[in-house]
Amino acid sequence: MDTERSAVINIGGVDYELVLTTRATKEIAGRYGGLESLGDKLMKSENFEMAIDEIVWLISLLANQSILIYNLKHKDKPKDLLTTEEVELLTVPSDLAEYKTAITEALYKGTKRNIESETDPKNAVVE
Repeated sequence: MDTERSAVINIGGVDYELVLTTRATKEIAGRYGGLESLGDKLMKSENFEMAIDEIVWLISLLANQSILIYNLKHKDKPKDLLTTEEVELLTVPSDLAEYKTAITEALYKGTKRNIESETDPKNAVVE
């Protein structure tokens, strides 16, 4: 596991690596309008059920990225993808706070290199 690029969570006794890939970023953008909107959506969820649905969807999406990468490299012995139903059945609500932290960590690790290397002259401080 590449802990520099990911965060690890345990679901049902199995460790899953959460990775923000370009593919996952596209799916998040399609659902939320971008990574920036994701935090707002999670914090401002109208109700608890919706917040749970969003966290479960994100866990499945990010955990499946590492499985898809594995399957790409090991075509002869692919692993099954994690479904949202499995996440719901193998977790308890108290797990979700820990998972939110791991989601945030995975998103940060997936974007930090881009953020650190970007310099935009339009945003320069004018004195």
